[in-house]
Amino acid sequence: MGPVMSDFKKLCSAILMVFAVIVAGAVRGNVWAAEPEGAVADSRQDSSEEKLQDPPGWFPKLLGAQADYIYQNMPPFHSPYEGANSLTFANGLGRQVTQTYGAYFGSQLARGLQAYADFECFLGDGISKGVGLAGYVNGDVIRAGSSNLPKTPYMARLYLRYYYPLSGETEKMERCMDQLPGEQPVSRWEFKFGKLAPTDDFDLNRYANNNRAQFFNYDFLYNTAWDYASDTRGYSYGIVAALYQPRWRLALGVFVEPDTQNGARFDVLDTRELGYNLELTVKPNDAGTVVRLLSYFNEGRMGSYSEALLLGAATDKAPNILDVEKLGGTKYGFGLNFEQPLADGGETGMFGRLGWNDGHHENWAYVECDRHVSLGAQLSGIHWGREGDRVGVAYAVDGLSAHHKDYLEAGGIGMLLGDGALNYDLAQTLEIYYSIQVCSFIQISPDFQFIQNPGFNRDRGPVEVYGLRLRMSY
Repeated sequence: MGPVMSDFKKLCSAILMVFAVIVAGAVRGNVWAAEPEGAVADSRQDSSEEKLQDPPGWFPKLLGAQADYIYQNMPPFHSPYEGANSLTFANGLGRQVTQTYGAYFGSQLARGLQAYADFECFLGDGISKGVGLAGYVNGDVIRAGSSNLPKTPYMARLYLRYYYPLSGETEKMERCMDQLPGEQPVSRWEFKFGKLAPTDDFDLNRYANNNRAQFFNYDFLYNTAWDYASDTRGYSYGIVAALYQPRWRLALGVFVEPDTQNGARFDVLDTRELGYNLELTVKPNDAGTVVRLLSYFNEGRMGSYSEALLLGAATDKAPNILDVEKLGGTKYGFGLNFEQPLADGGETGMFGRLGWNDGHHENWAYVECDRHVSLGAQLSGIHWGREGDRVGVAYAVDGLSAHHKDYLEAGGIGMLLGDGALNYDLAQTLEIYYSIQVCSFIQISPDFQFIQNPGFNRDRGPVEVYGLRLRMSY
């Protein structure tokens, strides 16, 4: 094991030990409370009475907890043939329920230095076991890995955050997941290091970024042409450095690639297996407009579609991307992302994304897509007397590179796709949801999705998916 990775794991272990000691102390029955105003000296108190005191400032705080349940039903659709990774409703796979639980903690270690630890658990299965689509219908489903990973609690994030102020102007921060309450400088340098989700810092969007409160489909979570480095659950080890200014932000993130396609494990740190992300965020006016320009470059053990096709032709077999995987594979791409508040304090607005990658090597970590465009809107329920409710509607079109298309046409099986043949056309997704705010901590959201050319195959579909989400959160 390399010395850098070894030191990194020691740091993570030390943070875990701190949290464990603190929690153990709380379990033993320690009680903290503010000292009453006007308290007298210790000499005037009963010596048998235990003195109550405030917890230390670094004591971890529960920032949030959530439980999400998603039911989805996909009725039978036109399907003249199927392959190993086809979208299917056979054997009850068209009707599934998923459950996701999470608890999120934060600690103020010192001025400008914070630590965060998140724990999650995923249960259930997605329709068609998570395969068959570029824009998959349930963002909670672990991408084609849920049936192979143990369905037990796991540590999602564990990282340090440090910021260095560049001005005296501050902004108020409310308590929420991975955000301690308080104030932070508007202009600052910020660094994160540890086990992270790349999507926490890149390709954010106010209206389309959270499958547990907004759209269900992957097409409206992040740019599907952005093959961001992560394990099958969406997390990686890395570092993010960002410069924040009132009108713009520039962020650079470097993350470790998994050791296999859509894998759950990482090799020792190897500079040949990393994903690099650079994003500029601009706020050009006072109307709340936000524009994000993203570029990325990945290097890893990715196979070339062209090499797989040549090998398949030489051996008179269907091409297999796994046969040509080797170090040195690369993928690069670009993304554009905007959000535009329109009314109701920004709760009514619109959004859109554009995405492109070169598509020469296999998709490695996110979804199987090389071209993306989406447009959508959110409407506040204040217009019909339901201030906490939201309606969302969005439409997306996904596409493949020529190399990727040729591979699937020849019968190749990809990370998430593979009908055994392909009559190529653009995949199109329409989604509509209504989020009902039952009370401050409960939401119920009916959802409808219509998918044309599932798996980029005009021979199959169209597909309808009906869903219902119950969210309980603190």
